[in-house]
Amino acid sequence: MPASAGLAYTVRRAPRARSVRVRVEHDGEVVVLLPRRARERDAQAAVAELRPWIERRVAEAERARAAIARPPGTVPLLGASLRLVAQDGRTRAHRRGDALLVPGDPVAARAAIERWYRRTARAEAGARLEAAVAALGVGYERLSIRDQRTRWGSCSAEGAIAINWRLLLAPEAILDYVVWHEACHLVVLDHSPRFWALLERHRPGYREERRWLRRNGPALHL
Repeated sequence: MPASAGLAYTVRRAPRARSVRVRVEHDGEVVVLLPRRARERDAQAAVAELRPWIERRVAEAERARAAIARPPGTVPLLGASLRLVAQDGRTRAHRRGDALLVPGDPVAARAAIERWYRRTARAEAGARLEAAVAALGVGYERLSIRDQRTRWGSCSAEGAIAINWRLLLAPEAILDYVVWHEACHLVVLDHSPRFWALLERHRPGYREERRWLRRNGPALHL
């Protein structure tokens, strides 16, 4: 792993990239994406140029991880914690009380846990969406559960709603906020003052929830 004046970073080749790009991952890792013909020293130059921004993002990632830290051997669920219980021969994750039963193999367990979160996200987000559209007096086309890098939810002009399953790693109020945000787009598709007024009418505390997600969202990973 190269370093620039004590700042470590990882170089990855991105054949389709047209320029050097630097990003800070949710765990604080600094990654430099280089076009196919770029030189290694171009990465060092980019890191040196962007160092103040990189250091701010790394600090933000560390604060976010600390804010949602959980006990070892557990996974978060809407502000609570579930104990992971490994069982040989198991292929699917299953919740039993405050425990989540998972496959004994760590690789299989991780995949099973994510599938379980996706299933649970559909049920949790679906129930909230039904309540929201009933209150708004509108309908929606369909609900899909996704794992997008930077988007927590979306609403198409046709009324298709998408929710990021990783919201289940956040406190319950954060999922509520995102569902209401997308439900309000069924009435007002843009982010005009009319939209924010509608959201505030139904979700008065949305500003603090929005700030929480902006600060801590990058750390919502298993």
